[in-house]
Amino acid sequence: MDFSNVNDIKQSFEAAGGEFISPPAVFTERLPKIKAFVFDWDGVFNSGFKQDNTGSPFSEPSSMGINMLRFSGYLKSGEAPLIFIITGENNLPAIKLASREHFTGVYLSIRNKLAALEHINKEFGVLSHEIAFAFDDILDLGLAKEVALRFQVNRLANPLMNTFVQTSGLVDYKTSADGNSHAVREICELIIGLNKNYEQTISERMRFSATYQSYLAERNSRNPLFFEGKTGRIQIYNIV
Repeated sequence: MDFSNVNDIKQSFEAAGGEFISPPAVFTERLPKIKAFVFDWDGVFNSGFKQDNTGSPFSEPSSMGINMLRFSGYLKSGEAPLIFIITGENNLPAIKLASREHFTGVYLSIRNKLAALEHINKEFGVLSHEIAFAFDDILDLGLAKEVALRFQVNRLANPLMNTFVQTSGLVDYKTSADGNSHAVREICELIIGLNKNYEQTISERMRFSATYQSYLAERNSRNPLFFEGKTGRIQIYNIV
């Protein structure tokens, strides 16, 4: 397999069950302009089930995927992309992951995700056509309509919604994995492949190269900002 060949990459992901709703040309055109990746939480990083009020979990394979996605962007342009989580709930594991991995920002208790998108536009200077979004459910669709690349996490339980999303032009790629099977990792692997530097990204990390260490030091020098929208207005959320 040629890890930098778009057709080989497409065939690999389709063989695993992924579905390209948009042709690869759409990704190769839009991906170089992407400055930020936004992830929903429930149903994307996990199954969406909750056992108590602490929130729903994440997986280490998905965490590694995001780190390699950022490193891939760093290798390609000299600057790692911004990473945001937008969730409708106060998910403590999202706070933990973002803090540990030094994401850019987390939006908690967001009922209208378009408000969070507008906040990102204004506060971080990233326009909607410079954003990619990973999502799974109805409350995500308004945001999906506005951004450049859309990755839907597959779930067999909602065939009508899946059809609606596709016929409404709200998705570019639908994962094979569901949220409980590391769908975020699948999305990240695809993006790194389409960046055409998969082998370099993995090889540099394997060797813990000077380049990777420089990326890691820069990544770890920044701490995430936290916001919440419980009142309908987005404001700073202070971590106790």
